[in-house]
Amino acid sequence: MKRILLFLFVFSLFLAPSGFAQQNIIIGFTVSKTGALNVDSLEQYRGFELWRDQVNAADGILAGGKRYKIQFVNYDDESNSKRVQQLYSRMILEEKADFLFSPYSSSLTATAAVVTEQYGKIMLTTGAAEEKTYKLGNHSLFQMFTPASQYLTVALDALKSKDPKAAVAFVYEDSSFSVAVVNPAKAYAQQLGFNVVFTEAYTPNTTDFSPILDKLIASKATVLLGGGHYTDGSTLARQLFNRKAALKMITLLVAPDSPQWVELGEAGLGVMVPSQWEPQTAFKVQYGPTGIQFEKAYTAKYNTPPSYESAGGFASGLILQRAIEQAGGVDSVKVTQALDGTDIITFYGHTKFATAAEEHGLQAGHSMALAQWQKDKSGKLEKQVVWPLAAKSANMLYPIR
Repeated sequence: MKRILLFLFVFSLFLAPSGFAQQNIIIGFTVSKTGALNVDSLEQYRGFELWRDQVNAADGILAGGKRYKIQFVNYDDESNSKRVQQLYSRMILEEKADFLFSPYSSSLTATAAVVTEQYGKIMLTTGAAEEKTYKLGNHSLFQMFTPASQYLTVALDALKSKDPKAAVAFVYEDSSFSVAVVNPAKAYAQQLGFNVVFTEAYTPNTTDFSPILDKLIASKATVLLGGGHYTDGSTLARQLFNRKAALKMITLLVAPDSPQWVELGEAGLGVMVPSQWEPQTAFKVQYGPTGIQFEKAYTAKYNTPPSYESAGGFASGLILQRAIEQAGGVDSVKVTQALDGTDIITFYGHTKFATAAEEHGLQAGHSMALAQWQKDKSGKLEKQVVWPLAAKSANMLYPIR
C-alpha cells in the first residue's frame, strides 16, 4: 500500500511540475488556408500561434490554482461561409472547444457568430470590423478591431490637413466589409467639404479594372479611397500605376498592410492603409509584451515582419488570457464578466468592449493609424505611420509622385 501511495505521489509531480494542477484549454477557429482570404487569414493565424507558443513555453496560464496549456483545434474554411458554419458547429459539439477565435473577414465571422451564439460560446473576433454583427443582441462576441465605420476617417482627416479641396473617388469591393467602411466614409468626406466625384463598387475577385479606371480618370479625381482585401487591392494598385493615373493620394483597405506589398515595387510606393496597429506605434503597456518584443518574436519565428492582422491575432489571445486569469478559470460566465470589464492597454493599444445590450462586444477603445509605403535610405519600400501627427514616424508623401 505504501508503495502504491509513493508511486501516485511521484506520478503527480510529473503531472504538475510547477506545483499546480494542469489541464488544457481548447480554442477552436478556422483559417482560410485556401481561397481568396488566404494571405490575410494566414497572418492572423500566425498571431494566434505565436501567442499559444509563448503561453505554453511559460508553463501555461495560471488561474485559480491551476495551470492551463493552450490547445488549438482549427480547420481550413476555404474562405467559404458554408464551411464556416459546419466547422464551428463541429468544433463546439465534437471537439468540445472551450473558447473560439473568429475566422478572418467580417462575412465569415458573421456566419460563425450565429453558431457560437446559439451554443453560448465566447468568441473573440479579429479581422472582422463590420459593426452589424455586434448589434444583433449577441452576448458572447468580443471585437478586437476598431469598427468599420472608423477605418477611413483617419485618411480623410489627413487629407483635410493637406488638400481640403481634393476631388475624391471611392472604388471598392462589393463585400460586406468594404461597403460598411465606404458608406460612412462618403458621408464623412462630404461633411468635411470634399467633392466626391466618382463612386463605384466592383465584384469580388475582379482582375481587370480597366473599365472602372477609364471612368475614374474621366472623373478627374485626385484622390482614391477604397479597395477590399489583398488580391483585389494589390491588382488595383498595379493597374493604377500602369495606367499612370494622376492621383495625389491612394488609400486602400487591408492589402497594403501585408508584408507582401513590397513585391509591387514602384506600384506600391505612396499607397496608404488604415491600420489597426503598426510597430512604430508605442503604448505604455499595462499587460503583456511591448510592441518591440512582439515584433522581434514574430519576425524571429516567421522571418517576416508582423501585419496588423498578426497583431490582432496575438492580442486576441492576450485579452482572453487576462480574462481567464481574472475569472480564476474557464467558467464561461465568469470569463464573460471579465471581458465585459476589460479596459486595458497592451502593445496593440487600448481594448475596451461595449456592454450595452444593443451593441454588446463592439470595440469601444481601440483607434486607427494611417500608414504609408515610403522608401528607406537604401531605396527599399517600408511602411511609416503618417497619421495621427502625434504618432507619426514620417511625414506623409503628398502628392505620392
